[in-house]
Amino acid sequence: MTQPATTTDDRAPLAGLRVLDLATLFAGPLAATFLGDFGAEVIKVEHPRKPDPSRGHGPSKDGVGLWWKLLGRNKKTITLNLSTPGGREVLLRLAKDSDVIIENFRPGTLERWGLGWDELSAANPRLVLARVTGFGQQGPYARRPGFGTLAEAMSGFAALTGEPDGPPTLPPFGLADSVAALTTAYAVMTALAGRDRTGQGQVVDMAIIEPMLTVLGPHPIWYDQLGYVQPRTGNRSSNNAPRNTYRTADGRWVAVSTSAQSVAERVMRLVGRPELTEEEWFATGAGRARHADELDEAVGAWIARHNRDEVLAAFERAEAAIAPVYDIADVMADEQYRALESVTEVPDEELGTVRMQNVLFRLSRTPGAIRWAGRPHGADTEEVLTGLGLDADRIAELREEGAL
Repeated sequence: MTQPATTTDDRAPLAGLRVLDLATLFAGPLAATFLGDFGAEVIKVEHPRKPDPSRGHGPSKDGVGLWWKLLGRNKKTITLNLSTPGGREVLLRLAKDSDVIIENFRPGTLERWGLGWDELSAANPRLVLARVTGFGQQGPYARRPGFGTLAEAMSGFAALTGEPDGPPTLPPFGLADSVAALTTAYAVMTALAGRDRTGQGQVVDMAIIEPMLTVLGPHPIWYDQLGYVQPRTGNRSSNNAPRNTYRTADGRWVAVSTSAQSVAERVMRLVGRPELTEEEWFATGAGRARHADELDEAVGAWIARHNRDEVLAAFERAEAAIAPVYDIADVMADEQYRALESVTEVPDEELGTVRMQNVLFRLSRTPGAIRWAGRPHGADTEEVLTGLGLDADRIAELREEGAL
């Protein structure tokens, strides 16, 4: 069970870790969010006049961006213009007592400001610098602007997604960014584990195009060994059948999967077509996939005669794998998500109470927690700089310089 959203727990596994989040839109900041959820002190550094664009992405309420409330949770927010001498000075002072910096500027930008790896590691040899870009720090595309959409296209994901006679399809949400965020958080923790043994920090080079390529699975080795390029198959799989979405009598949708042979047999008995299980081709997933039209017709016709609740109940009794196709309203009302506390309430100074996804996983001894939702732009600047030992006069000078 996760901690209640508002609880600060000193047992949090990453308590004592300080992370500077210099990144924007979305992979780098989300990686920092994952670390903050489990106790890291995350300081979000934004330009004084150009805040993280995620604050303005998507719907807002009373002028407050809602996506930011999720992405900025558990983060202190300060403003800092890193291209100014004062901004550089402050960041180096922050870096001296930090464990991790996450940034996603184009390669060479930090170096141009005198904040490259040489300067940062000189300030703190134990620092881990995670550099999250579309195409990595080297190669012919390194300096191109890169977003998750480009990774979804270039990784092979879009080419696989969609109906066979339709165009390549991009996801309507930040899939590549989210996968890269998870990978970056893992990479940071791996680098920190290495630091524990060697005493030395290092650079994490995360190219957003690479995690998406990895999650596609065996496609590179299939091509290498067989020259095989998987085509778009819609909701079907080339590895098993029946596997599709089917419409119920009351106009709802369900998804059926039969990756296991025993499940495929149960489904066909349930829908009244047990004779198909005796066919020679039914004995393998690939064989069933070649007869997907016949299997889809049998399953789809049976499902179309029953409403969704009847279908789900029948499949559950038959121990066959099925799930309703949910929209977000269904997710918020679902009893399994409620049991897991997958969505939790978080108090917020601007909006009162907001509901959002809870921490990503449950730890039995050192749980994570959401301590607060995304804070206003620069809300913690004075506190953080005072904690660095800067007095009111110096902070005023930095503001006059344009560094804050």
